Amino acid sequence: MRTWLLFAAVFSFFAFQAQAQNGSIRGHVYDRESGEPIIYGTVQLFSQSDTLGVNSDIEGFFSFGNLPKGNYKLLITYVGYDSLSLDIQLKAGQIFYQQFYMNESSINLGTVQVSARKSTAKTDVQISKLKVSQKEIRSLPSVGGEPDIAQYLPVLPGIISTGDQGGQLYVRGGSPIQNLILLDGMTIYNPFHSIGFFSVFETDIIRNVDVLTGGFGASYGGRISAIIDIHTREGNKKHFAGKVSANPFLGKILLEGPLKKLTESGGGSVSVLFTAKQSLIDKTSPVLYPYAESVIQSNSGLPYQFTDVYGKLSALGGNGSKVETFGFRFADRVDYSIASLAWLSSGGGATFKLVPPNSNLIMGGNITFSDYNISLQEQDNSPRQSRISTYSAQLDFGYFGYNNELHYGFAFNGLSTDFQFRNFLGVTIQQQDFTTELAGFINYRQKLGKLIIEPGLRVQMYASQQETKLEPRFGAKLNASDRLRFKFAGGLYSQNLLSTVNERDVVNLFVGFLSGPEQTIYEPGTQTPTKDQLQKAFHAVGGLEFDLSPQLELQLEAYHKGFTQLIELNRNKLTPQDPDYSAIEGKAQGLDLSLRYEAANTYLWLTYSLGQVLRNDGEQTFPTIFDRRHNINLLFTYAMGENKDWEFSLRWNYGSPFPFTQTQGFYGQLNFVEEGLNTNPATANPPIGILYAEERNGGRLLPYHRLDLSLKKTFDFGLEIIASVTNAYNRKNIFYIDRRTAKRVDQLPWLPSLGLSYSW
Repeated sequence: MRTWLLFAAVFSFFAFQAQAQNGSIRGHVYDRESGEPIIYGTVQLFSQSDTLGVNSDIEGFFSFGNLPKGNYKLLITYVGYDSLSLDIQLKAGQIFYQQFYMNESSINLGTVQVSARKSTAKTDVQISKLKVSQKEIRSLPSVGGEPDIAQYLPVLPGIISTGDQGGQLYVRGGSPIQNLILLDGMTIYNPFHSIGFFSVFETDIIRNVDVLTGGFGASYGGRISAIIDIHTREGNKKHFAGKVSANPFLGKILLEGPLKKLTESGGGSVSVLFTAKQSLIDKTSPVLYPYAESVIQSNSGLPYQFTDVYGKLSALGGNGSKVETFGFRFADRVDYSIASLAWLSSGGGATFKLVPPNSNLIMGGNITFSDYNISLQEQDNSPRQSRISTYSAQLDFGYFGYNNELHYGFAFNGLSTDFQFRNFLGVTIQQQDFTTELAGFINYRQKLGKLIIEPGLRVQMYASQQETKLEPRFGAKLNASDRLRFKFAGGLYSQNLLSTVNERDVVNLFVGFLSGPEQTIYEPGTQTPTKDQLQKAFHAVGGLEFDLSPQLELQLEAYHKGFTQLIELNRNKLTPQDPDYSAIEGKAQGLDLSLRYEAANTYLWLTYSLGQVLRNDGEQTFPTIFDRRHNINLLFTYAMGENKDWEFSLRWNYGSPFPFTQTQGFYGQLNFVEEGLNTNPATANPPIGILYAEERNGGRLLPYHRLDLSLKKTFDFGLEIIASVTNAYNRKNIFYIDRRTAKRVDQLPWLPSLGLSYSW
């Protein structure tokens, strides 16, 4: 209780200080044609004594606070648009607000992204933070002509993918359960379909993606490795529009438009957006890709099916306040020869942002509900089923001062889990539980000349564990020169949610979820009880940014993640009396390098990651199955033609071999159930058991590399044609080897395709 009172006192003090400031100038910046916000536009405020500068956020919002009364000149610029300026006479205590509409100019738009990125790089710490736009996702060679964030994320430094099937991402040594993936503030538990090329997120409605691979601030919690925060846009505020597309992999439709049009005279707007996509690959592959059946051990083509539906209603007020409601339904099914898996995710919620006309505080928040249900049926007929339902609410406040910002808030999560798993010995593990989490956070950002600091604190309370964790966070950036910047971040992190995925599995089809155990867990290799039943980690990250030229930039980051306590489901328990869970420790360390070149017609991005991920279970220290020491990605895009209506894209990926535990031998797995002690080993025909090598993950598979190509043609009347080739040189990349049959199963083979889309 003392902690909460102290925490409340701290941000109440800041809130009081905020109300006592002089005055504010703030606004929203929109594209005049579409009503879309101008993201990361440069906003400068000039007075007789000083010049201030900020960037508009993902909603086009900017704010200058704690300003003395006087005359100011506001200048808004963004590459590709005509600049705007306004003279403002600010009165004492006045809060000035206005919406601004920018006209697209004839300046080449090819440098928009690099300009915005460099502008924010000088004003934000942004360590281990990668901002991904819809334009950048589209620059990637797209499978079937359909760009998707699932194809783009593995290009980012520090992110490892296990391949084309399963869709599992590992971020700087963290497993998928340790990554928090958000869609408009709501947790998405399984964002990737079983065919790893596609996610549940529709590219056409993505406004911005923040990928935080480590050292993230106090506004995020409940995960110990990484954050992927996805924000969708509103429907078109000016006119009705849509898009339909089809290719051998899927078909989709997008509809959007205003119920109340946005006008420059104020009064706000109301818009709607709806999108749906349906897989087609299970029907088209027997005709187009019959050779793929033998590759993935299937008798009926590529056995993937999915359906995604998402809808959103947005209401924008005349003063910048906004309310949005949304709902979704994502479904997936895959039928391998060894297993059949299906999952369904559904939910909805509402988000809001209030911009009071007479207060310096900006308030926002969300209320959401989601339900995720997954089941797996394998050849042993052992049922594996998991369901998690989440109720969440968050309230946050922001204050924009003079060269500083303050953000604080509260978050509530209610988790209901229902899990059933029977292992190979017939021992069943079950959990039905409901738990709550309550958190408070405060982030402060201050610019001190060339130095920017961002201290923060998160207080995380886990009701079922009766634990409260103080998690300090800190970030800093030094603008050493106009071209060179140094940065650092670190913090403490905890989480209560567990996954049924064991990090020793080479292939993970079933991804279930459990709340943290309430039973006693012992420290690795001992009989000493752990102090708590939470997963915990600390991060330390340092790096630099160097602009080699106006078009060429270099980023280098070194990181260390200490996983001081990880908890796994003990799926190999021999008797019902054995513990359901076990604790392990681990660490991840490495170096990420990226070199980016961007000019009017050319985009080139080269990334290299050097990493090591280890775990210690008290018996031995071993690399994880996703310990890929070297990972290289090359992305190249070139625009051609007089109007740049042709675009060629190339992506090449190389990954060094994954570890695996070698097979030492086989044995007859007698269970003595039917005949008891009368069982005759000489005549019995038991299933085959496997003897594993003593050294865990002591072997290495083969290296992975793949080349993807695409060529896109855009027509003025809205038609777009994309020809693409996935795995262009038909590299046989290993997926897994069935230990009992010694049959090798590879990743997906050479897959050419042609996609069409029409927009209006």
